[in-house]
Amino acid sequence: MNGLGILASIIVGGLAGWIASMIMKADTGLFLNIILGIVGAIVANFLLGILGIMASPTVVAQLIVGIIGACILIGVVRAVRR
Repeated sequence: MNGLGILASIIVGGLAGWIASMIMKADTGLFLNIILGIVGAIVANFLLGILGIMASPTVVAQLIVGIIGACILIGVVRAVRR
């Protein structure tokens, strides 16, 4: 996560993964929620960077980016499993 410390990244990643799992109706555990949120934020920040959009390094902005990225990851995993 851009601009957040390690502890803040874990907390925001956990929240983002949990919210994304609720949105996508995925049954994931705490550890997978944290991984989904952190990796999702990295993926979404990368995709936004390609489009020329830079997300603010604040907690709220990274939470929103993490939720979007985690939803993308859950969707990709579902598509690959089928």
